[in-house]
Amino acid sequence: MPSTILPSIPRLQRLPVTKENLEYADLAVIDLSNAHTAEGRAELALQMRDAMSTQGFFYVVNHGLTQAQNDRIFDIADVSFTQVGDDEKKIYTGDFESTGIYLGYKPRRQWHINGGVHDQIEQYNMNRDVTVDEHPKVLRPLLPEIDAFNRFCHFEVLFPILRLLALGLELPEDTFVNMHGFEDNNETAVRFMKYFPLSDDEEVKTQGVWLKGHTDIGSVSILWSQPISALQILSPDGKWRWIRHIDNALVINAGDVMEFLSGGFYKATIHRVIQPPADQRGYARVGVFYFAKANDDTKLIPFAESPVLQKHGINRLCPDDQAPTMEEWRRSRTSAYGVTALELKDNGIEEEVIRNVVVKHYN
Repeated sequence: MPSTILPSIPRLQRLPVTKENLEYADLAVIDLSNAHTAEGRAELALQMRDAMSTQGFFYVVNHGLTQAQNDRIFDIADVSFTQVGDDEKKIYTGDFESTGIYLGYKPRRQWHINGGVHDQIEQYNMNRDVTVDEHPKVLRPLLPEIDAFNRFCHFEVLFPILRLLALGLELPEDTFVNMHGFEDNNETAVRFMKYFPLSDDEEVKTQGVWLKGHTDIGSVSILWSQPISALQILSPDGKWRWIRHIDNALVINAGDVMEFLSGGFYKATIHRVIQPPADQRGYARVGVFYFAKANDDTKLIPFAESPVLQKHGINRLCPDDQAPTMEEWRRSRTSAYGVTALELKDNGIEEEVIRNVVVKHYN
């Protein structure tokens, strides 16, 4: 992050962590500072392999940013919502359904949750290279900081994780790195996200769900932990459990692409966002994410040469000859998300078929 005098912007209010007695998921904690040596990477790869093949989620600590730098990026994220007027937001609003490209603003009430209730989620999505698009006026002085943050996420967090994931499959260390180039043709992006509370009536109709259970489209999702509890994962035993906040930690999960490439060994875990616990209700919840997607021309077929997959077996999401490319998958899922009619199954799960793959949604 730049160390020169920074533009003055409003500070985002930080809430204390909840005191409610919640049932938290027991996730592994990966100390990324140990990834600087071959011995450290070998040990971390085993920890990460276990985490990704069971829970599909883990924490990262000691990544290299300070708490002050963490706080600053959340301040910047909130500026994109509080300091940009509605008319200017419309100029930078993306047409996701028709283009399949997930950049720009996503307005509130675009996605259907349940019972006729639509979401209260606002987003601003930016290409990892902030120079390729125009941005709202108030964000322009902040672009050097956002650019530094994006590059940090990509090279200092994403790449070490991708190397560990490759080592976990006993593949060459840069196998996944080589298909996630910062300068390559892919849609890896940073996302600023703000959840606004639903009305009491809407909370009843959605049973407290703000964003229904889903898997992420890409390969690796990087979430910067923040103190308002709302994120839950569907644990292997079928129970929803909360994600605990850890100061200045990252929450990492695999997406669809990693499940494709690993033949189902690394899990694209179902997760959702629900109404916060009672002592944190009534506040907007700001999130900062870095969503990695493989290069657009990547064919999403398993690395069958992996000794680990040869030992454990390969669970393909679709036959290799029908497998989509990264571009086909992201465009298809982006266009459909939250707006297409879903088929409700007897178990309460909603399904749709995208590119010959069954995609499930959980309310």
